Amino acid sequence: MQSGEQRMTPHNRPTLGKKEEKAALQVLRSGWVAQGKAVEAFENEMCRVLGLPMGCAVAVSSGSAALFLSLLALEAQGKNVAYPAHTCAALRNATALAGGNSILIDSEEKSPNIDINHLSTEAIDIAIIPHMYGLPVNLSNRPSSIQIIEDCAQALGASVNGVPVGLQGDIGIFSFYATKLITSGGQGGMVVSKNHSIIQFIRDYLLFDQRHDAKIRFNFQMTDVQGAIGLIQLKQLPYFIKRRQEIFQQYEDANLSLLQSAENSQQVPYRAIMLTQQQSKVINALKSQHVNAVIPLKEEHLLGLPTLFPNAYQWTQQTVSLPIYPTLANEEVQRIIKIIKNIT
Repeated sequence: MQSGEQRMTPHNRPTLGKKEEKAALQVLRSGWVAQGKAVEAFENEMCRVLGLPMGCAVAVSSGSAALFLSLLALEAQGKNVAYPAHTCAALRNATALAGGNSILIDSEEKSPNIDINHLSTEAIDIAIIPHMYGLPVNLSNRPSSIQIIEDCAQALGASVNGVPVGLQGDIGIFSFYATKLITSGGQGGMVVSKNHSIIQFIRDYLLFDQRHDAKIRFNFQMTDVQGAIGLIQLKQLPYFIKRRQEIFQQYEDANLSLLQSAENSQQVPYRAIMLTQQQSKVINALKSQHVNAVIPLKEEHLLGLPTLFPNAYQWTQQTVSLPIYPTLANEEVQRIIKIIKNIT
């Protein structure tokens, strides 16, 4: 970057500092960097945060691995697995790898989340329910015959009627990728469940070497370096959420039209999703002023044809994701607001 050139404000950024450096360095100096005590401490802290008994969480190498392992634990091979057309490709990929049959479901009309009312109209065995952009899905009326995997990759800390996301269904999965609410150093994931047999299956699957049987297993383990960073991040989650809420409120106070959660739900502002019919105009105006805003899910990234999933398609046409992360300064938030106000 040349002298005097304005630095680009990124769409998102991990919040990492001296505490994470110290924790990672301590592991490096210990001589034990593979999965060990730091990962166990991270798992235990996740149980504490969610109000689960110790031993109900398993750390893994990524959110995608968490999803794949959850499908294996539910014996998805040959079963019908439902998930929304408006979501990331990880759900489709995990379902295919686990041998499941994909069934796509449209979004709600008033939310980019999956319309759970459609679950009862299909022959579905397992449903993957993402809480898109931190907006929690209420699963109290879900069909009891369907096994539920909650995809909480974007919603750690959200709740429905006081119940944390991840605990409404059979399994909850979390991602600690670099852009998520917390990170374990760039990659990482977690599986949580009250079902002891599910947790035991996943732990056994991860311990792949020097076993006394011929069962297929694979190494999706998290390292202690990741676990140490993740633990520090998780302990800061209340602050991270609070700061995101403060930024979200500034956008709201400026009368920007933002996606909100339904009543009886507590969203986590993982994304500040602005509703607008001027996507390109907003994004280009911000870009011209060195601010990176994005369409959160483009039409070409839908997992199904737009004509078959009209609500999912509409959400690709009317949303812009604005910068929202803990280190974003208030002055920068106000500058972003001013740019948008000048064009809308």
